[in-house]
This record gives sequence, structure tokens and C-alpha cells, in this order.
Amino acid sequence: MARPRQHAPDTLHAQVMAVCDRWLTTRPVHDLSLRAIAREVGCAPSTLLKLYGSFHNLLQYVNVETLARLQYIISNLKTDAPEPWLRSLAHAYWQFSAQDCYRWQLLFDYPLADGGELDQRQSGLIEALFVEVETCLRNFQPALGELEARQLGRMLWGSVHGLVQLGLNERLGYWQGEQLKIDELLDQLLTTVLAGLRERGPAE
Repeated sequence: MARPRQHAPDTLHAQVMAVCDRWLTTRPVHDLSLRAIAREVGCAPSTLLKLYGSFHNLLQYVNVETLARLQYIISNLKTDAPEPWLRSLAHAYWQFSAQDCYRWQLLFDYPLADGGELDQRQSGLIEALFVEVETCLRNFQPALGELEARQLGRMLWGSVHGLVQLGLNERLGYWQGEQLKIDELLDQLLTTVLAGLRERGPAE
């Protein structure tokens, strides 16, 4: 009888992530299972449970990869000037979500890790995005205090995210028979917020 295939943990993890990546290119996570992944990589489901602890944890590693991809895109934006950078970031966020819609769906429709090393990695990547937005806003308007920049960064990006989600679900509505374009709405949002920041004076 043939011996079962043996996998080093790092090699097996890479194979599992590759299987998930191929799956999420064309299909939602709701149809994916531990058994299907095990079959693709040539191991028993129990082997994956031993490596990850649970199917939920396995999916959290996929989310870490998604966040890392988004961070890579952000780090390669072609401008450092505050206003163009924010606009580029908003459009990159939209393009990423539209092109990798099933990965995006997993990231935001599925509970993130709760505690432990995975939670720290995910939280670190998310916080890094917010810090970059906050830093950009303070460079744009030096009168912003640290707490105000923190709040404004999250408010602004919550608004961007909301438009992106509505755009993915085609729930932005219509004007004169044509669907409103998310790129134009993102630009309008940023124009409005930045105009208000530009006009304000020093913090009291």
C-alpha cells in the first residue's frame, strides 16, 4: 500500500494558501470546505486541523494574506503628496475590492481572529492602514491634533469603505437612467472633506 504524502508545515501552508487563492479567484468562501482543501493538497483533513487548529483559523491566514496584499498596494502608490495620495488610496481600495471580490467578501463578511497571534497580525495590518491615513491628514492640515486626526481618519475611511461596499453590491442608485459611478463619488467625498480641512484655522 502506498504511503501517504508527507508535508513540511511551511510547504503545506503555502499549498493551502495557493488552493484558497485559486478558489477565491472565481468562487465565494461559503462553498469552500476543509475537506475540499485537503483533497486538493493531497492530505487528510485531520492534517489541516493539526496545522491550523480549525477551519476558522485557516481562513484567518487567508485574511492575513489579503491584508498584506492591500498593504503592498498602498506602499507602492506613486505619490507622496497628501491629497493625490488619499485619492490614489481610495481608488486603489475600490479597484482591489472589485478585482478580488471573493477575498474581500471573506475579509469583511467573516469574523476576524479573536485573540492570539493571528489577531495581532490582522490588527497590526489594519492599524497600519489607519496610521497612514492619519499621518496624511496631519500633513495636509498641521492644525489637526493627534486624537482629532485619529477620529477623522477612521471617519473618512469608514465613508470610503461604505461607498466601496455599496458599489460592490450595486446599491449606489441611479441618475438619469445611469448607475452612479463610485470613482466619482469617492472623489466628491474627498474633495468635500479636504476642502473643509483646508479652510480651518489652528486648533484652539
